Amino acid sequence: MENLMGLLRIHVLRGVDLAVRDVSSSDPYVVVKMGKQKLKTRVIKQNINPEWNDDLTLSVVDPKQTVLIRVYDKDTFSLDDKMGDAEFDISQFIEVVKMRLDNLPSGTIIRKIQPTRENCLAEESCIVWANGKVVQNLFLRLRHVETGEVELQLEWIDIPGSRGL
Repeated sequence: MENLMGLLRIHVLRGVDLAVRDVSSSDPYVVVKMGKQKLKTRVIKQNINPEWNDDLTLSVVDPKQTVLIRVYDKDTFSLDDKMGDAEFDISQFIEVVKMRLDNLPSGTIIRKIQPTRENCLAEESCIVWANGKVVQNLFLRLRHVETGEVELQLEWIDIPGSRGL
């Protein structure tokens, strides 16, 4: 607990135009990994545009660690098929959370992050003050696959008794 900075809630919203890995569709799920932590969403049957709306919560000890997401197609009689991966950095998000902003109008954009060759962003990502908290919306383009994007939203959760930011 003394090393814990807080929690990062990753709201896995949806996949867009994911790769077909079965006959005419896929049964996708997302695995989120940071350090030794590994969490996954539920499987959405036969859908290349799935809506998971699943919340996955990671414990943050090192804000410099990247978050890796991998999308898989669930198979019954063989190993699950890979459907691409992406990674993202949470350091800019953590910097904004550290600002301890308060009483901003909901919807205020605090920082914009542009897509580059070094990140997996499919479009500009905004860190926003929404309903009394800092959130970041991400559209990630999947790598190592012919097509597909995943939409996520990040939210910071302070933990009483942790070392905090």
